[in-house]
Amino acid sequence: MIYLQDGLYVRVQELPQGPAPLPLKSGFDAAKAYRALGIYTASESSECFFVLSNDRDEVWFISNRHLRTVALTPDDKRLGRPLERLDAAGPRRSMAPRIDERPLAQ
Repeated sequence: MIYLQDGLYVRVQELPQGPAPLPLKSGFDAAKAYRALGIYTASESSECFFVLSNDRDEVWFISNRHLRTVALTPDDKRLGRPLERLDAAGPRRSMAPRIDERPLAQ
């Protein structure tokens, strides 16, 4: 069974020898978090692909091996958000960078 949590945001950490497509060469930005729109896995493979919309408004299937979790924000419907550096606010369960709460420029 595959369940995708509503509001899951991921960031790109591209693997140099990772599976195609390489996200940073496909319109994604390492300084942004992207909302996971869906997930796909072939029954014969243990690899799964997340459905993400890039900065060119294209929909891509990106391997889970290139992605790291950032946050769960089910009330936020933006497709992408800028990332911040970790701040000194205290320890967190995840070492992923925090999501910038400022709205995206239109």
